[in-house]
Amino acid sequence: MTGMTHAMVKGSNVPLDAMAVRAVLRWTPGAGIPDVDASALLLGAGGRVRSDEDFVFYNQPRHPSGLVRRLPKRSVTEGLTDTIEADLSRLDASVEQVVVAASSDGATFAQVHDLRILLYDAASADGDPLAVFDVRPETGEETAIICGELYRRGDGWKFRAVGQGYPTGLVGLATAFGISVDETAAEPEPAPAPAAAPSPGPAPDFPPAPDFPPAAAPGPDAQATVQHRHQQPAYGYPQPAAAQAAPQPAYGYPQPAAAPPAYGYPQPAAAAAPAPDPNFVLPPQGPQFVRS
Repeated sequence: MTGMTHAMVKGSNVPLDAMAVRAVLRWTPGAGIPDVDASALLLGAGGRVRSDEDFVFYNQPRHPSGLVRRLPKRSVTEGLTDTIEADLSRLDASVEQVVVAASSDGATFAQVHDLRILLYDAASADGDPLAVFDVRPETGEETAIICGELYRRGDGWKFRAVGQGYPTGLVGLATAFGISVDETAAEPEPAPAPAAAPSPGPAPDFPPAPDFPPAAAPGPDAQATVQHRHQQPAYGYPQPAAAQAAPQPAYGYPQPAAAPPAYGYPQPAAAAAPAPDPNFVLPPQGPQFVRS
C-alpha cells in the first residue's frame, strides 16, 4: 500500500501491510467549534474491553503494554490533529480490535467542520496516508463518534471506516464497550471563603467533573414527617382549608391508612380495595322523618 491512499466510504475496509500505524483525527478549528479528543478502546472477544486499562484517552494516554498511546495534539496547515498510535504486530492475541473514536467538548459534532481520520504507516514519518475517511455525523446530535476500527483478519489486520455516533459523549461510548464508570463521582463543593483574606493564593486547578448522573435523592428516613392533629371544629367560625377539603368517609368500608410518600424511591403499588359485602343492603331511601 506504499504510495497509495484509499479514499474510504462508510463501511468499507482495506487490508494493512503496515503493522504499526498512526490514526490521525483532523478538523478545522474556529469560533464556536468545540475541541475534539481522540481515544482508543482495545476490545477482546465479544467486542468488549478486557479491563478498564483497555481505554486510552486524555486521562489515560498510554496503555499499560505501551503498544497503544495517544500523542500530543498538533496544529498543522489543514487544522488541528489528535493522534492514536498502535503497534498491531505486538498486541496480545486476546486483543481482536482497536476502536478509534472522537469526542467533542461542549457541543455536538454538527459544529465540527472537516473531521476526517487519516491512517499512516508509523514507520514512515513523511509518507502519504494509507487511508482517508471523512467522518460526518448522521443526526447532528452526536458528541462521540467511532471513526474507524483496526481488526484482525487471519494473520493480518484490516482497517474499517465506521462513522457510528453516540449522543451520550465519551462516557456513553466507554460504557457501551464495558468500561466501568464511577457514577458516584461528583464535583467537590468549594470551601467557603474566609471572612478576611489579606492575600489569597491562586485557586486550585481542579479537573472538570464528568457529566455523570446525579446522586439519588435521600431515602424516606431523611425526610421530615408531618403529623396532622385532629382538632374539634370551631363552631361559628370559618374552618381551615385542610379541614374543609377532607374527603367524606365511605361508610361501611375500612378506611386506608394515610402514609407519607417515600421520596426518591419507587412507590409501592396501591393495595386492591376489598370486595364489597354481597349481603350489604342500603337503608330505606326517602324522608327519614314523617309527621304523626
